[in-house]
Amino acid sequence: MKHVLFFLLATGLCLSGFAQSDSVQPHIQISGYGDVYYRYNFNKNATDNKTSFTNSQNAFELGMASVKFQGQYQKARFVADLGFGRREQEFAYHDEGIVAAVKQLYVDYAFSDHFMLTMGSFATHMGWELVDPTDNVNYSMSYCFSYGPFFHTGLKADLNFGKWTAMVGVFDPTDYKTSFYEKYSGMINNRKNIGAQVTFAPVQMVKIYLNYLEGKDSSGTVNHQIDPIFTWQLTPQLNVVLCEYFSLYKVPAASTQNWTSSALYLNYTFTPHFGLALRSEYFTDKDGVIAFSDADPVTYAGGTNIWSFTLSGNIHLGQLTVIPEFRVDHADQTIFNKPDGAPTQSTASVLVGAYYSF
Repeated sequence: MKHVLFFLLATGLCLSGFAQSDSVQPHIQISGYGDVYYRYNFNKNATDNKTSFTNSQNAFELGMASVKFQGQYQKARFVADLGFGRREQEFAYHDEGIVAAVKQLYVDYAFSDHFMLTMGSFATHMGWELVDPTDNVNYSMSYCFSYGPFFHTGLKADLNFGKWTAMVGVFDPTDYKTSFYEKYSGMINNRKNIGAQVTFAPVQMVKIYLNYLEGKDSSGTVNHQIDPIFTWQLTPQLNVVLCEYFSLYKVPAASTQNWTSSALYLNYTFTPHFGLALRSEYFTDKDGVIAFSDADPVTYAGGTNIWSFTLSGNIHLGQLTVIPEFRVDHADQTIFNKPDGAPTQSTASVLVGAYYSF
């Protein structure tokens, strides 16, 4: 860790030197944040959390320390986005060592105002939420984010035609920074995925996204994912987002299985210093694609449906943002547990997250 901190300090000093030199040098930007949280589950256990990053109970936890370097010179740019902490460990769950600290690392080149190529590792285009709490209005994550892709490594092309934009890319297997070796299965996997996005903005306050991802893993399972998203800035204070997610799996010599998610996000800004965000999600896993191992084996038939409601405050105090949050999850199967260990269909929790950004 000492070597990592020394490297970051030395890199920052070097980049600052570039930024302060004459105007013909590349333009360098450095930004980042640190986040922490406390979570209390009313079932008094950490296993009731079935989504990413907040797997704790009655404890103060460290989220992630993040630093992002961006350099640009004429039409070329690079981004190195690094993170340290439990949040990043869960995000880069396939990686080991210093590679696990890389959230994003890519270079791109804008051939014109309408065409750009990007190669490297970058956040997924699927879904509405992102790994960084600074980019979300809720601190805890949705089921859609937790069981969809986190990032891709590959080559993509972005096209911009005003109201219409598009992206098409070829990627290594989802959530791998290298496809050569899978540490868990011990298998070599260099199969490629295909991803695409089409965006249409008919008016300034409305955007419509259609996202797609398709690929085959080392076991031969084919996964098709389709994700339409509708966003509407209804008033200057109220933003509405509807995200639908369909994930279909075709396992060799088996029938097609799927999970789906429907999420509604309502974000109302009362003042520049305070806002409220409500997320309502209906997650359907009727084929048991996602394994909820804490379910009661007597009543659990392999699949379940979950309603989740999350109400989050956003308190902005300069560079510091505090997010008090209340969340309720209810399933049609007993996938949660009461304090005595007895299975139950519901769970609730309170959380307070905070991050300082620069």
